[in-house]
Amino acid sequence: MILHVDTSFVVDLFRERRSAPGPATSLLDRHLADELQMSLFVACELHVGAARADDPETEALRVRDTCVTIPVVTPGEQLAEIYGRLLAALQRAGETIATMDLLIGGTALLAGAPLITRNRRHFERIPGLRVVSY
Repeated sequence: MILHVDTSFVVDLFRERRSAPGPATSLLDRHLADELQMSLFVACELHVGAARADDPETEALRVRDTCVTIPVVTPGEQLAEIYGRLLAALQRAGETIATMDLLIGGTALLAGAPLITRNRRHFERIPGLRVVSY
């Protein structure tokens, strides 16, 4: 099965590798047979975090290595239609969602993949998106 990962999951894995295994590592261990992917938008958010870190060069290297280990998916033109439909539906319902979260969730939806995230609340408002939380 293909699973998409959210930024929160990758950041938690980074933190747990520095200290002690935790819930993100445990979830990863349960999905070793699955194929993990990340959207281009997750990679963007990770690079922002690296650029803001105390040691940006080390963090950028960690992000680049992670983007090799977990392949980065670049969505096609179909994402624009999905994004528009999802945002319109959320707005009709009086819901708001961050642009990057909607792009990340839309990419997972387009791939037919569940999204692994700690931020369930951010993503469970996206109609049709399967969310895996820890």
